[in-house]
Amino acid sequence: MTAASSLRTARAVRVVAHRGASHEHPEHTLAAYRQAIADGADALECDVRLTADHKLVCVHDRRVERTSDGRGVVSEMTYAQLSALDFGAWKGAGHAGARVLLFEDLLREALAAPRPVGLAVETKHPTRAGGRLEVELARMLREYGLADGAAGLVEVMSFSRGALTRLHRLVPGLPAVYLMERRLRPVRPPYATHAGPGIDLVRRDPGLVARLKAKGLSVRVWTVDEPQDVELCLRLGVDTIITNRPRQVREQLEGR
Repeated sequence: MTAASSLRTARAVRVVAHRGASHEHPEHTLAAYRQAIADGADALECDVRLTADHKLVCVHDRRVERTSDGRGVVSEMTYAQLSALDFGAWKGAGHAGARVLLFEDLLREALAAPRPVGLAVETKHPTRAGGRLEVELARMLREYGLADGAAGLVEVMSFSRGALTRLHRLVPGLPAVYLMERRLRPVRPPYATHAGPGIDLVRRDPGLVARLKAKGLSVRVWTVDEPQDVELCLRLGVDTIITNRPRQVREQLEGR
């Protein structure tokens, strides 16, 4: 690869903030997402779950213990119960007081950004909400005029083939990303035009990226925080880097 082509490649790579700028701020908080926008992220990644009263919230884990001062299962708690918890103190005293984030509030934050900022939305499974999770997500995207994919701001992701199938039926215009962690998934949904391998998988099998691209797939790799992993992704021709450190990755790309 020549220096000129390497520079073009670096500029073309999208940077997606994994749960916001979550290296600096508690994940899935407004502070993390506002920092990611300020850091130059092209899109914001979030995980969504459904509360007991059918509110879409941005929480990764099935339970709240790791990221809050409470206990319980997200799908068994109401939004009011979740709102009473501190989702920031686990990151340090300076972050205390952060509240659970409604997906709708994150959506508004992205739309209000001073430049186009996308959303990469992962629906979490298994969950007692089942398919209602995708139904509610589709309903909200329609409400904001984003369900047909025309704006190019939203893509949906999942490790669950069933979840992507439901989303394709509900919002067929949205790009779908089939996530994979420890191995290549044996059966890819035909409508998933994007593949999302984890960086551990890419490190073990660098040729995977070329094989995925040969199938006509765009490749998003997560979660890429180390400079050597960023360089690996660039050498392999990865299209999107998902990272907890959007500012550092953006600076590394621009430095190239």
